[in-house]
Amino acid sequence: MAADEENLIRIAGPLGPADVPHLSERVAAARHGPHGGDVICDVAAVTTADLPTVDAVARLHLAARRAGGRIRLRNPTPALLALLGLVGLVELLGLVVEMEGHPEQREPPGRVQEAVEAGDPAL
Repeated sequence: MAADEENLIRIAGPLGPADVPHLSERVAAARHGPHGGDVICDVAAVTTADLPTVDAVARLHLAARRAGGRIRLRNPTPALLALLGLVGLVELLGLVVEMEGHPEQREPPGRVQEAVEAGDPAL
């Protein structure tokens, strides 16, 4: 099993306050596992994008920080990613988001060049 897979936690269903202690323990255990490093939280199966879910993600990030690392969210739904961005968690926490089949966040697709035509108004 690859080091990334040993630090992988799959999270499903709606998340609420009652889920946080168990998930925080899993994050800390994965962080202190044989491979250390970032804990990858695959949230593709999280079915809701609401404030309790955002709170759970923030608390998981805090648990990882207390354990000396960070979490990386893999495959959040567009609604969850938008909500995390709206409340500022992506920027505030420096949250790393991985999307399978998509370029890394804030990275333009390869071979894209922008050109400015003479006479174009300044922005």
